[in-house]
Amino acid sequence: MKSKKGIFITFEGIDGSGKTTQIKLLDDFIASLGFETLLTREPGGTKIGDMIRDILLDPENKIASARTETFLFQASRAELVSEVIIPGLDSGKVVICDRFFDSTVAYQGFARGLEEKEIRRMSLWATSGLEPDLTFLLSLDVTDGEMRIDANKKGRDRIEFEKKEFKEKIRKGYLNIARKFPSRFVIIDAALPVQGIFEIIKDSTLKLLVERGWIKNAF
Repeated sequence: MKSKKGIFITFEGIDGSGKTTQIKLLDDFIASLGFETLLTREPGGTKIGDMIRDILLDPENKIASARTETFLFQASRAELVSEVIIPGLDSGKVVICDRFFDSTVAYQGFARGLEEKEIRRMSLWATSGLEPDLTFLLSLDVTDGEMRIDANKKGRDRIEFEKKEFKEKIRKGYLNIARKFPSRFVIIDAALPVQGIFEIIKDSTLKLLVERGWIKNAF
């Protein structure tokens, strides 16, 4: 399902890849073009979703089953799509989401070992078939991501405490997903300078806006 009015953009990548910084830059840029944006995130973004987020990310919670983890992410996602994303798209906004169902495929599929096709099927059911129009994958070496997380000094959540081998599976999983859906994904080297990364994001976003008829050819 694609919204006829709004545009849906998602950001993916391992923790520490710089998604938050680039989302803010893109938000400011789109606003400068005169379009209304809506920023949200996964898991969370709603009252119920934020409660689920606390369960998923609290280091004190030992979730024994990858299936339990997957169902919790899908529950948060279903609520977010219904309560926030679809209304935003229907009102003609550019909705920018920090993570979406590709995260579940990468984390619970490639890293936890659950079947990719089943997770994708569940995800499309949870989203009522909604898929992003454009996804930016900020690909970063796991060691570099770890260093950035430690430098942030915010403390690690439950998933950030996972071993390096787990995170390497996620990194490779993301690249696998992106190569399966080249028309939607833009893979970016997250080790590039911040502005260099944003130039790639800006150009890809402008291309989408032209394709959707929101602006005239910007190139």
